[in-house]
Amino acid sequence: MDENKNVDSLGELLDISVSRAVPVVVALSDADLDRPTPCPEYDVKGLLNHLLHVMVEFRKLAAKGESDFTKTPDRVGSGPDWRELFATEAHALAAAWAQPGAEDGLTGGMNMPARLVGSMALLDVTVHAWDLARATGQQYPDDAGLAPVVSELDASVVELGDTARSMGMFDSVVDVPEDAPPLARLLAATGRDPYATVRHAT
Repeated sequence: MDENKNVDSLGELLDISVSRAVPVVVALSDADLDRPTPCPEYDVKGLLNHLLHVMVEFRKLAAKGESDFTKTPDRVGSGPDWRELFATEAHALAAAWAQPGAEDGLTGGMNMPARLVGSMALLDVTVHAWDLARATGQQYPDDAGLAPVVSELDASVVELGDTARSMGMFDSVVDVPEDAPPLARLLAATGRDPYATVRHAT
């Protein structure tokens, strides 16, 4: 896909995000699984399991099906190689939201606009891939091709931010310079410090 053209469908936006997330996960080693992440409640393994579960359930929501986020299975610790599994599920998520009608109408138990629900999936894939990169000393690929993703997510975070913070899903907004890059400002809006490093146990 030409990332320089105007992009506005969730399938295309997820393709962009997935193309950055998968290499981050493929580069992880088994030794990385117990490393802390910028999400205090998750180590790398826990965050991978969370993200895998999110991708499976949001794929159901793209088809206006029922989802269940109450319990997160251990997909990393069982079954096929978790790196391959992540790539498979990530691409399947993007494909699901590229289907005709996926963005139309309402979906989920709370009957939210499907476009907003899909943007929540996009947010999870994008920021958690950044979390995993930061946790393991990788550089998340923040280039011009990511711009349409960040633009979409800026609007979603504005709409969801207060609710997400009240539910503990986002921490308080982190102050960043006014001239900070767009991705840094997005991360800060979700309560992440884009310039902090993760302390590893010694």
